[in-house]
Amino acid sequence: MATAVFFHAHPDDESLSTAGTMALLAEAGHRVVLVVATRGEEGEVVPGVLADGEALGDRRTTELHTAADLLGTARVEFLGYRDSGMADSPTNDNPDCFWQADVDRAADRLRAILSNEQPDLLVVYDQNGGYGHPDHIQVHRVGTRWAAAAGVGTVRWVTLNRDAIRETIESAIASGAADGLAGIGEDLEERRRRAEEGSFGSAAADITHAVAVGPFLDRKRAAIATHASQIPADSFFLSIPAEQFARAFGTEWFIDPESPRRPGAPFRTDLLAH
Repeated sequence: MATAVFFHAHPDDESLSTAGTMALLAEAGHRVVLVVATRGEEGEVVPGVLADGEALGDRRTTELHTAADLLGTARVEFLGYRDSGMADSPTNDNPDCFWQADVDRAADRLRAILSNEQPDLLVVYDQNGGYGHPDHIQVHRVGTRWAAAAGVGTVRWVTLNRDAIRETIESAIASGAADGLAGIGEDLEERRRRAEEGSFGSAAADITHAVAVGPFLDRKRAAIATHASQIPADSFFLSIPAEQFARAFGTEWFIDPESPRRPGAPFRTDLLAH
């Protein structure tokens, strides 16, 4: 059996982007290790969720462990940096934030955490961090730096298939799937705009792997729901009908940076295969 390391930026990123793949690998008997760079201290809090005096970073840590248990994760670790906040925020300048971290020193932290592991696979974000978040970009830089030094043979970049997202959103709008769901129609329109302008994710032609996670969608949606400090019950992720959720999130997308997919070739499905 293999050891797969998933390196994420904040609690909830694991559930939104790789929950199905993590659950699939764990179900198959592989060891799934989750490392998270920050505790998400700069996240926007859902009103009324935090108890009096409760720190957001503490709450998000608890949420992460709950989600990881649902997904069959064998080990959860934090890299120990502070959330940098969104791009161009004043918090980007905090000397303790991940964005300000020296890449080599951060890679050394990752090496120390994983010194007793024998990783066969590392999953990080694509070069733009999926959508340009500083901490996501830094995960890519630090993770790939560590993998090169550690000799990890298989590295995959999780990404968003913006072509598939655009098609799914157009279908949801046309079918009226968002009708009656407060704010969801506006959310879909914003997501369609971003997909059309190419400000996030990757074009389908640049993606190498499509991992079908249909059998694990209930776990994925439950894992997303555990992050109640960030994702309200009436959010796009939790409010859309099950059929639309399956269409939007039933496949997780990855790039093999060492082996592009030939034009017209089918997507690969096994992240562990060389």
